[in-house]
Amino acid sequence: MDRRLFFLFTKAQKRLFRNIDAVCEDRLDASVTQLAALMMIARQPGMQQKDLAEALELNKSAITGLVNRMEKNGLLERCAVVGDARAVSLKATSEGLEKMSQLMPLIAQMNEVFSSEFSDEEMTVVLRFLNFIIDRF
Repeated sequence: MDRRLFFLFTKAQKRLFRNIDAVCEDRLDASVTQLAALMMIARQPGMQQKDLAEALELNKSAITGLVNRMEKNGLLERCAVVGDARAVSLKATSEGLEKMSQLMPLIAQMNEVFSSEFSDEEMTVVLRFLNFIIDRF
């Protein structure tokens, strides 16, 4: 068994992202990043573009491109923020919300795949470990 943690994290993240992105594109005609953005916007309607960028850990040009593609595909709409002409708030469209609802069974399915391979005690360690990485770095 390979024990190179950093190498394994990188390889696992890339493989998982490629797989789920292909599934999302195939089944929902949207990227996994677009769907993650929709989930955040749906939870917080009117979220500003800068806050979405921070949440997704994307720079200004990347978030602008993402929002442009999502708006073009009818997944969200931009709204001006009263009192700040430079700020943009985001709202999911009905089509965007529909795609998000179609995503939920896929998320449940992926979570089941992960958790079915491990006992409850092992899952607790895995979750603690992943949260440690997120909190520490």
